[in-house]
Amino acid sequence: MTAHIETDVAIIGAGPAGLFAVFECGMLRMKCVVIDALEAIGGQCSALYPEKPIFDIPAHPRIAGGDLIRELETQAQPFAPIYLMGRRVERLLEEDGSFVLGTSEGDSVRAKAVILAAGAGAFGPNRPPLEDLPQYEASGAVRYMVSRREDFRGKKVVIAGGGDSAVDWALSLKELAAKVTVVHRRPKFRAAPETSGQMEAAAARGELELAIPYQLHALKGDGAKLTHVTLATLKGEERDVEADHLLAFFGLSMELGPIAEWGLGMDRSHVTVTPATCETSRPGIYAIGDVATYPGKLKLILQGFSEAAMAAHAIHPRVHPNEALHFEYSTSKGVPVHG
Repeated sequence: MTAHIETDVAIIGAGPAGLFAVFECGMLRMKCVVIDALEAIGGQCSALYPEKPIFDIPAHPRIAGGDLIRELETQAQPFAPIYLMGRRVERLLEEDGSFVLGTSEGDSVRAKAVILAAGAGAFGPNRPPLEDLPQYEASGAVRYMVSRREDFRGKKVVIAGGGDSAVDWALSLKELAAKVTVVHRRPKFRAAPETSGQMEAAAARGELELAIPYQLHALKGDGAKLTHVTLATLKGEERDVEADHLLAFFGLSMELGPIAEWGLGMDRSHVTVTPATCETSRPGIYAIGDVATYPGKLKLILQGFSEAAMAAHAIHPRVHPNEALHFEYSTSKGVPVHG
């Protein structure tokens, strides 16, 4: 559904840094719209390692990527951000001291400042070259990420890929799916050895099936409801596997896309910023997280959190030009209630 929205800050990217920027802006009474090319929030945490543990988040000795995103979403919730998911920002204009962003879905967002929190760029799944793929994507029969495990209860699921996402979801879904078949072109998986071993042990117990060495060859069904996935070896040997869903985990393609044409200072596909404010070479546009670079930059989630706070404070005078900003700790001011 096309949206036409006026807001204080437009945040491009719904990963950890972008979600925390919603909180930091909210604490300074600035409303946010968050735009992301993926269908669900979370960026790489949700798309690549939702169930993998992260060990360097302060106060969390160990937290899964998906759990981190849920906590960040809860933290941002009091500030009622608007999420525009499944669309890319394709146009940016400056009008009367504001920025007007246009998306691939025809949305228009007018904001006083822009925060780029796009990770390594706009994410999109690497799609397998299969006939009739768009129709099965539209019906949800073919997916590239899992937002609700319950969607697969009692279903026959084919998982394609050899990385962490494929192995993690195979182990997770075998508990509730009617059948899980993992397709990979060779016996060696790229996933963590521990989880790869767990999957192989589960296959030995008959809890899931490993289809090796096979690749995806075709989809069978009525164009919406999937019934079978055809697999093939490099020698041309084929077999059909019953399936209600195909989960294809071939990684994400990452590119800055139209953002690279915005006249921002760049350094090796990253956006250069002033470290103290995270402002780019174009006033009013800020960059945080993995997309931003400056001397001493560390590509850590926790550094993205710090950059979100700095950018929010730097943006405040643009949104509230006649209001002095006195720094206060959250323990003193609490979380404002927004209507």
